[in-house]
Amino acid sequence: MTASSGQLTTAELVELITDYAQGPKAVDLVVLDLSSASAFTDAFVVATGRSDRQVKAIHEAIHQGMKDDHGTLPSHVEGLREASWVLLDYGDVVVHIFTPATREYYRLETLWGDVPRREVSTGEPDETDEQ
Repeated sequence: MTASSGQLTTAELVELITDYAQGPKAVDLVVLDLSSASAFTDAFVVATGRSDRQVKAIHEAIHQGMKDDHGTLPSHVEGLREASWVLLDYGDVVVHIFTPATREYYRLETLWGDVPRREVSTGEPDETDEQ
């Protein structure tokens, strides 16, 4: 499948989104390949911001980067007001940005435990590394 932009493949969309998410220092970036398990999307990009402010910054970086650099807007955005879980729907790729507590509570990755997953190295230390 190609992305809803008509120009970018799913793989290109995933790479762009994960790159944009790293600008405001998203952590625990994971890509779930849903292409063989879902009819509504090909991939989830899951990220964590350490606060609601950082979640909003990650959303803004992805949204503006995709808009400014590729003319692509999400078809739907949810959760921006509360900013504990923000969803951006780019058709073939759905982005989920969580605060740590919300990500732990919903455990989205475990719902799709059988699909291929790829952890994206962000260069940011884990919380356990900071101690």
